[in-house]
Amino acid sequence: MRGLLLRLSALDADAESAVRVIAYFDALVAARADAAALVRATAALAECTAGLATMSTGRVRYDHDGTPAPPSPDGAGAVEPERISGWMSLGDDGRVWLERPGPARALDEIVLERMAIAARIISARTRPSLHIADPALVELVLSDRESAEDRARALRLLGLLPDVAVRAVAISAPVGTDVGVQAVALVARGQLGPRTVRVAVLGRTAAVLLQDRAGGASPARDLHRALAERAGNPVGEPAQGRPGGVRSERGTGRWEGVDQPRVGVGGPVEALLARVSWQQARLALRFTAPGSADNAVVDYAELGSVALLADLPVDRLRADPDVWTLDDLAGRAGGTNDIFVLEAFCRAGSLRQAAAGLHLHHSSVAARIAHLEDLLGWRLNEPEGRFRARLALLARRLASSPSAPSPSS
Repeated sequence: MRGLLLRLSALDADAESAVRVIAYFDALVAARADAAALVRATAALAECTAGLATMSTGRVRYDHDGTPAPPSPDGAGAVEPERISGWMSLGDDGRVWLERPGPARALDEIVLERMAIAARIISARTRPSLHIADPALVELVLSDRESAEDRARALRLLGLLPDVAVRAVAISAPVGTDVGVQAVALVARGQLGPRTVRVAVLGRTAAVLLQDRAGGASPARDLHRALAERAGNPVGEPAQGRPGGVRSERGTGRWEGVDQPRVGVGGPVEALLARVSWQQARLALRFTAPGSADNAVVDYAELGSVALLADLPVDRLRADPDVWTLDDLAGRAGGTNDIFVLEAFCRAGSLRQAAAGLHLHHSSVAARIAHLEDLLGWRLNEPEGRFRARLALLARRLASSPSAPSPSS
């Protein structure tokens, strides 16, 4: 601030305008403007194109007349360095800039500084309030044996409001990894917005409680994107050579297909009934599978009547001949890739769509499907055959899920 005051004193005639610039951005912050509104307002004030780029918002550009700036000639939305007349870093989270034809104006530096300050405040508002919670308190909240008064007290001690809906998320991690670390890393990367987030480890599963006073949408899509990005395959970016869209990058700290955590998302419920959402999240977790972010994140709300399969005894699922056939297939050389292809084909319903999702040529997928038909013993180009394969895949997930009961239970 001292440096800002020194610059103001040096501006002389423009000092009053500079104070108005500061008041202008303070008003935007007070009005809780979002990133798009901030960039649009800055462009109007500076009378030139303005831009902002962060991990959470992506690239936002507006022209001085309040219309979104057109993309660059290469279609990627990038901005050529020579078009930027001034910019300011937001640290690791990105930068803000002005695109003024000709030389910068006297107040551009202050405009950029105040825009950067406002952008940081907006970014802080959209980050989740994430804390490691006391497992005993979380278990009390999720219990069906404790009184409503005790559950309400535990919610308050966790920083959650008993009269605001909560949503539970169940996260599991491979043996040999710290599920708590995995869960915190995934939730932090998920950019879950202005939610209150509490994470606790219950056995081999991390319980995440989310509370959003605005009643936000399911976090499944955000967690799916975060998982895909952490696996080295951001959504919309092809991953070459690996079915399931997962790159192998050992030593980079990124998750790989079989090493990634799995996520089950429950629905929103009254805070005092958080156990209901937790039961839904754990059930959804049973439907997850390794291989890609598409399989590793399951939202209970998306299951619909498929959730009824979870009521079947695990012993009966494990004894099903079709599940045996898939287990035998997965145990062969290249069997894991065959399962990925089968999953993608059943989900897409056509060779070309499955090939697009797998980033393979459709003729390669056609050859693999023909090979799979020989191994399975039924046709996959017919609706009944795809339904049978899809049902067997889901049954196999439920039978082999880490959260499934043991045969002796």
